[in-house]
Amino acid sequence: MKALDDEIGRQLARAIAAGQLRAGAGKPLEIDEAWLQTPPGLRMAFQVLKSAGIPPAEVELFQQRASLQASLAAADDEPGRLRLRRQLADLEQDIAFRLEALRKLGQG
Repeated sequence: MKALDDEIGRQLARAIAAGQLRAGAGKPLEIDEAWLQTPPGLRMAFQVLKSAGIPPAEVELFQQRASLQASLAAADDEPGRLRLRRQLADLEQDIAFRLEALRKLGQG
């Protein structure tokens, strides 16, 4: 069994040297709070996105929400505030629908 382990180690080292693998790839997944809060059916897909440096589309929606909230807090005219409140309500509804769809999809 040791000979097999040694051969696997050599092949991995060659693949890393050739640029076919990233050093550190294949390490066990980090089980953190985000992992536990992600529906089981979506965990691996989200982990692949995270490893590739690609955030889920919902992250952009959360950033838009934060921007709208900041704009609303800074708005000084009532028509502008009303417009921003409507945009924020629409966006929050979109976020809620997406999160519910993800939850259902993740439950399989």
